[in-house]
Amino acid sequence: MIALAIGDALGAPFEGSQQSEAMVTQMLSGGRHSRKKGAVTDDTLQAIAVAESLMHTGGYEPADLVKRLIRGYKIRPEWYGPTSSAFFNLVDSGTPPHHAAWLVHKKNNGSRSNGSVMRGFPIGIRYPAETAYEISIACSRLTHYDPVPGHCSAFLNVMVSDMCRGFSRRQAFRHARSLCINQEVHAVLGNYDQYDPMPSLDSVLCSHAALYTFMQAETLENALISAVNLGGDADTVGACCGALAGACWGIDAVPERWMRDLEECENILRIADTLFTCAKMSP
Repeated sequence: MIALAIGDALGAPFEGSQQSEAMVTQMLSGGRHSRKKGAVTDDTLQAIAVAESLMHTGGYEPADLVKRLIRGYKIRPEWYGPTSSAFFNLVDSGTPPHHAAWLVHKKNNGSRSNGSVMRGFPIGIRYPAETAYEISIACSRLTHYDPVPGHCSAFLNVMVSDMCRGFSRRQAFRHARSLCINQEVHAVLGNYDQYDPMPSLDSVLCSHAALYTFMQAETLENALISAVNLGGDADTVGACCGALAGACWGIDAVPERWMRDLEECENILRIADTLFTCAKMSP
């Protein structure tokens, strides 16, 4: 959770930019929304909403999660992507969630953006891999009618689940690839080293960029620096790469300078600790 938030905060000032010529290695202010140094975006806010819902309800409860997601959206709606924003507006006006997701999908001629991927990582912390795969797809389907984002989320969450439970990243990757049943996601993520990373809003390309930079890195620090310096959707690629890297290398691998700069670091640590306790207590 901490590494996810750090990747988000590192990448936020570069969201929508071209790939950096000089490698950025520290948190900066600025960007499209003039964020302060160390400030997170909706990537972290939505992941926190998922974590808190899992903690307070004891499991995956869609109605509770939607309420928490909408609550965060109302605070800073300008931070949210087009698919999630349209969904939250419809539900808040009385449209049932399942119908809202379909309406947004039809209106936007698709819904394969990465908003449901970036928020889903607490599911991997909370549940063992096979369960995490199923719940990740269901959680994505709440807002993103297209099945592709759900399978991207499931692939990465399986890896987080396994690595949180002691597996190596290669073991976690092979397990995620073996469970993946979506042909496109399996082809791209399952063969990540055959493609150059493209930090796009598209769920497959974003997930691939995060997976590629994580799997190529030797340390958590190098993984996050590589991810956010790709530019493009830098905060989301950074958040997704951060979640993978944090699950692999743990809190002790996070540079102290990033911990000091991160907004609400102590609160996120508290949430992560409680979520991990729930995971250890679960059957």
